[in-house]
Amino acid sequence: MSHPGVLLTKEPAPQTVPVSELPMKVYEPALNTGPDSSCGLATAGFRTAKYLPEEWHQHNYAQYHEAFADRDHSERVRHESQNVAAYTADLARRTQDDSTAKVGERLQDIHFWKSELQREIEDLVAETDLLAAQKLRLERALDATEVPYSIATDNLQCRERRQPPDLVRDEVEAGLLKEAELIRNIQELLKRTLKQAVNQMQLNRDHKQICEMDWSDKVETYNIDEKCGRYNNQSTTIQFHPSSSKFEESASTPETWAKHSHDNIYRAEREKLASINLRALIDNILHDTAEDLRMQCDAVNQAFAKRCEEMEDAKHKLEHHLQKALKEIGDQEHNIAALKQAIKDKETPLKVAQTRLYDRSFRPNVDLCRDAAQFRLISEVEELTESIEALKKKLLESEQALRNLEDTRMNLEKEIAVKANSIFIDRQKCMAHRARYPTVLKLAGYQ
Repeated sequence: MSHPGVLLTKEPAPQTVPVSELPMKVYEPALNTGPDSSCGLATAGFRTAKYLPEEWHQHNYAQYHEAFADRDHSERVRHESQNVAAYTADLARRTQDDSTAKVGERLQDIHFWKSELQREIEDLVAETDLLAAQKLRLERALDATEVPYSIATDNLQCRERRQPPDLVRDEVEAGLLKEAELIRNIQELLKRTLKQAVNQMQLNRDHKQICEMDWSDKVETYNIDEKCGRYNNQSTTIQFHPSSSKFEESASTPETWAKHSHDNIYRAEREKLASINLRALIDNILHDTAEDLRMQCDAVNQAFAKRCEEMEDAKHKLEHHLQKALKEIGDQEHNIAALKQAIKDKETPLKVAQTRLYDRSFRPNVDLCRDAAQFRLISEVEELTESIEALKKKLLESEQALRNLEDTRMNLEKEIAVKANSIFIDRQKCMAHRARYPTVLKLAGYQ
């Protein structure tokens, strides 16, 4: 049998050796002359169904060229994909940085208005407290006018019992009539001013509430934007929200948003200024009325000294017992706090023991043993439970004792107030002379 030609071992380059220019090589069919050889038309027909060597080479060259072209196209696509990926990554980074900066700028705007609103709220609270103090002065001054009025009317009634010929319309009676009329006019003025103060306090609270609602919205918005500003590509809570990239129909504009807070602050400032002016007016009214009343004040008779001393002594004793009760309340409150802390301190060991028992319940098979550790843990839980129950029992007793002390304190305070009122009646209402007439500070509402 003859040997076929040797195949090419090196792949030719398609671009340097075109297929059409390959040299044609003619192969002679090998003849088999052996005893078992076949020849004739049948054998020749079998050979013609196979590819020729040049066709085989052309087929290989075509595969090489197609592989090269596909590889070249793939490389171009790969480089273009890398460029697009790098560009989009840089664009996404720059866009995200710009969005983060815009959120930061928005946070500064929100913080500004939030601070302004908070300052305005604090100013309104302080102003309302000052106005409340003035209102309290008005109430005290209004209450204080009852004593001079009762003294004046009582003196007039007493002077009606004078016997002739001393029953005359003298300057004292004229002064008493003038004093009673002055007190009635002052009471009407104080009531009107008190009503103005109440209305102004309500307006202050209403505008404070409006500012607080706006401030609350700013705080919530600031927290939301601050959380959004902290989001990054490594955040674990981010997810897709396709429907979020659209404006809400009720959304405001930056101009209307800023104007809303500006208007709230402006109205609050207007009410605060009105409150300041009203406080100044109240101060002038109280000062003038106190001076007018003191100008009409006459000398007073000597009061019931012995009764007043007795009332003062009882009041001082009640105050002394009140101080002791307050001290005991403080000690009992410390004791309750200590008991609560003791109960809390037992909870952690109880958790440890119960957790140990719980975890040990998962021991497999025969290892689920009632060993000494198991019995000790169970007894530890029982001991801790008993300790907690005992502490809770003492806590209930201490709280009941504290409630009793609070009731005692309230009773003592009520008794002290009753004694103070009795002293007021004895000294101001039942006096024989007008030496006990209210002072300027009391008439001005400071006391």
